[in-house]
Amino acid sequence: MEKDPIGYVLARNKTYCNYCPGYCCYRLPGSTLFVRAEDINRMARHFGISDGEVRRRFMEGKNTFKTRDDGSCILLANERMCRRCTIHEARPQQCRDFPYDKPCPYLENPGLLDIIQPRVEQVLLPANRCQDSSQP
Repeated sequence: MEKDPIGYVLARNKTYCNYCPGYCCYRLPGSTLFVRAEDINRMARHFGISDGEVRRRFMEGKNTFKTRDDGSCILLANERMCRRCTIHEARPQQCRDFPYDKPCPYLENPGLLDIIQPRVEQVLLPANRCQDSSQP
């Protein structure tokens, strides 16, 4: 018997995350990604480096990642549209748990999407434009 699609909400389906350009990977004012010691150790094993080297290369302060000027996580790939996390297998627990069995706030709250979408487009659109060789 076929399941009734009524009640199905894309924003509640974690499969959507596989196709998302990484909205949650952009720091908003007042927000912080809390990176725990276990997360740092997982990343160190992933990269084959020490915990201290992970802290030196990727951490801002004691418990969060560095970000680029546009607010994006420095571990976010800018050359692809989806699956942009370069450490997905070793990502921090807070990233693993998001959106905490709730609808994705970026899809549910147009105000958040209005803030993040221009940042995403600024990075991704120039790299993904088709070039017509007949045009000057």
